[in-house]
Parts: sequence; structure tokens; C-alpha cells
Amino acid sequence: MQHASSRNLSIPKFSLPNNILDPKAWFSNVRGDLLAGAVVALALIPEAIAFSLMAGVDPKVGLYASFTMAITVGILGGRTGMISAATGAMAILVKDLVGTYGPTEGLQYILAATILAGLLQIFFGIIKVGNQVRFIPRAVMVGFINALAIIIFRAQLPQLQGDGANIVVYAMVAVALAIIYLLPRITTLVPSPLVAITVITAFSMITGVNVPTVGDEGSIPAALPSFGLPALPFDVGTLEIIFPVALALSVVGLVDSFLTANVVDELTDTSSDKNQETFAQGIANVITGCFGGMAGCAMIGQSVINIKSGGRQRLSTFSAGVLLLFFLLVMGPWVKQIPMAALVAVMFMVSIGTFNWDSIRNIKKLPRSETAIMVTTVMATLVTNNLAIGVGSGVLFSTLIFAGKIAKVVFVDSSLDETGTHRTYSVAGQIFFVSNNTFLGAFDLRENLEQVTIDLTHAHLWDQGAVKAVDQIVLKFRRRGTIVNVVGLNEASATLVSRLGVHDKAQDIGDLANN
Repeated sequence: MQHASSRNLSIPKFSLPNNILDPKAWFSNVRGDLLAGAVVALALIPEAIAFSLMAGVDPKVGLYASFTMAITVGILGGRTGMISAATGAMAILVKDLVGTYGPTEGLQYILAATILAGLLQIFFGIIKVGNQVRFIPRAVMVGFINALAIIIFRAQLPQLQGDGANIVVYAMVAVALAIIYLLPRITTLVPSPLVAITVITAFSMITGVNVPTVGDEGSIPAALPSFGLPALPFDVGTLEIIFPVALALSVVGLVDSFLTANVVDELTDTSSDKNQETFAQGIANVITGCFGGMAGCAMIGQSVINIKSGGRQRLSTFSAGVLLLFFLLVMGPWVKQIPMAALVAVMFMVSIGTFNWDSIRNIKKLPRSETAIMVTTVMATLVTNNLAIGVGSGVLFSTLIFAGKIAKVVFVDSSLDETGTHRTYSVAGQIFFVSNNTFLGAFDLRENLEQVTIDLTHAHLWDQGAVKAVDQIVLKFRRRGTIVNVVGLNEASATLVSRLGVHDKAQDIGDLANN
């Protein structure tokens, strides 16, 4: 016979994704997934190099991260078709380690912080923090998407400026965009971004024109990454240095991954398992740190490229990682010659496709509050260049707006009995710190009454401020010699009053005055 305590005990645990061994999850869209994976792999190379340089480390650190993240998340992830790799948001968080401790020791701290961030994400996955993503309002999501589209577009502009930019570069971008948008009208057998990259690269190699190429962005590794732990002492001193960075990496990485998963959910009209994705991101970062890579997370730009190019299943993400390594190790000399103009055109396509144009077209139809939340998210993201801060600002602003609206939905009706000495106040709504003033303003303390009844049957007290407001009203009436009865408290509200209230504990008028 089982004890009740053991029956009610629930220990969080994780299992592999339900479809990890399902052939349909791997082979139902082979051609589309492989072709999309090739496009993503090519587009990952310059981005991974750029993010490595942003973090102040060797380009191979970002490239190795993109390889290990894509393969691991492809196998374990909770959102098929989503691409995870080294990202700019994570690079920003680790660059100070290099600035403080130098490129050699700083890299070891980055690897250690990456592993710890992964362990934290595994813990977050076990406690199912992914369930909380539902609290992010749609207006914040739209703002996140629009801000990211602008960031992606803005990040390409340096390639069109400076000494390397010339009429040939502009022409290449224009031709590549024309191929990307016009080819699908003729055929969809091959992803148009892949055709654009191939055509522009072939033209560059045949004509020998002098334009910036992938090889100009940094060196490409020619060997597989090797397994190893960071060359640091495992002590409290190391933990004090890496824990704040690791915590930031884990939170920012999950926020970006959750919101990217939501975008892919909408693009594919399917659902995702955020808790499984959290677990997968953690495992991927632990592996990445052990193989010499920097922390990574989901990439909305690359994920959109994957979906737009026909990628849908686990094979698309997995093949992106495998093909990335193949391009680096086998086709490195050719990959180095890909003009950056071709990849700029692909990222322009991503930017245009990512932006939620309905948020502009329907701006007059949408509530002003939602537009304000969206704009706040966009502006905070662009000013700080940090997607997590942008989302946090949007959620905070939306919470304040929501609280303000709820505060207004407090109704207090009153009725006087036939004798004119007993008034009943019937309260309905949510009483908390924002609505307290509305609640307090509904009572008339100027009346000379013998008895007052405050009926809270249709109200709920949420916090200490609500209890304080009830105490304040009761005590003010009692000081005037009025008998006050508080009735109708639900169980949760009554428990809160019994803990924090004073009006039902006072013994005489002297006690009331002291309170």
C-alpha cells in the first residue's frame, strides 16, 4: 500500500523528445531539409566569424560553437526547424572577459562560463521554466521580431560602406536579391538563396573582380575541434568570475530561443516544446564549451532562412551543422571566395521577411496600448543592442499598462437601509496596490452611521497593500464610533487578512488609534 505522501510527491525529470526516433521527424522532407541546411551553413560562416571577433576571440571559437550547437539541438531540440549557433547577443555578454583577462585566459573563462550556462539551462529545463513563456504578450513578441529585423538589416550596412564598397558590390547585392525574389516564380526545386550565392560566387571567381569575401572576415579552421575542459582552477575564485556571466548567458539565451521558437511556430503553424528546448540548449552549451566554442542560442535570422528555404524537420538543423563543418574542412578554399555581397543579400531577405509588416499596416486598428508596447520593445532593443533588455522593457511596460487597466475595474456599490443608519458597501474587482486608491475613494466617511457592512464576496485581495486598504477603511469608521463588519472574504483573501490585517485583532478604541 502506498502512502499518500509518496503518491503526491512529483520529481521533475526529463526524457528524450517524443519524435527523436520517429523517421518522419528526420526523413519526411529530405530534399528540402538538406538544401535549406546548405543555405544556412553558408550563411552561418561569416556571422560566426563576425560574432567571434565581436567577443574578441579567434574565429574558430564561433565556428565550432555553430557546428556543435546546430547538431546537438537538431537531435534534442523541442522545436524542429529552428537553428541554434553562436549569436551576437551572447558575444556581447562575454567580450568583457577577454577585455579584462586577455585573449588567452579570457577564452578559458568564456569556455567555463559557457559550460556553467549550459548547466543552469539544464536546471531551468528540469523546473520547466519554459512554461513561463506564455506570459510574454504578443505585442512584445512583435516588437522583438521587428527590432531583430532592423538589427539584422543594420548589421549588413557596414558591408556597403567604406573602402570595400563599390559599384560592383552594389550590383552583386541587387542581382542576388533579384534571384532570391524572382526565381521562386519560375521554380522552387532549389532554394533561391542558394542559387543566388552560387551565381554570385561563380561570377566573382570567373571575372576575378576585387570585392570583399568571406575569407576577408577571418581565418577558417582546417581541423576538427578537440574535447577538453577549460584550463582554469576549479575553485570559488573562478566561480565568482564566471557565475554572473553564465547566469546572464543562460537567461538571454533562453529568452532569444523561446521567442525564436514562437516565430517558427507561427511560420509553420505548428507547436513546440519550450521545456525540451531549454534542456537541449543546456546540453548543447555544455558540449560547446567542452569543444572550444563560445555560448550560443537560437538564431531568428537563420531560423527564418531555414524555414523560407524549405527546412522543416530535425534533419534541416542537424544538416546545417554537419554541412558547416564540411564546408570548412573540405571546401574551405571555395568558401573563402564567396562574396560578402551575396550573403548580405540573403540577410536583407531575412530582414524583410522577419519584420511584421502587419504591425505597420494595421496600426490604426490596433489598440494604442499594444502599439506603445511594441514601440517600447523596439526602441529599448535598438538603443541597448540587447534583445533581452528590449523584451524585459516591453514586458515591464505591458505589465504596468495591464495593472492600470485592472485597477480601473473595481466597482463599489452602496445601499442604505430603511432606518438610515446602516450602509452596505458591495465591492467587486481585484484589490491590489494599483487599485487601492480607487477602492478607498468609494467610501464616504462623512456620514453618521451606526453600522457599516463591507461585502467582499465578489472581490479578491491580492497583496499587503490591499489588506492595508481594508484596515484603513475599517479603522477610520470605527474611530467615528461606527460598527463595521467585513463579510464575504474568499479563502485566499481571508488567509491574507488573518496574517497581515489588524482591524480584526484590535481590542478597543485605544488599540485602534495606535494602529
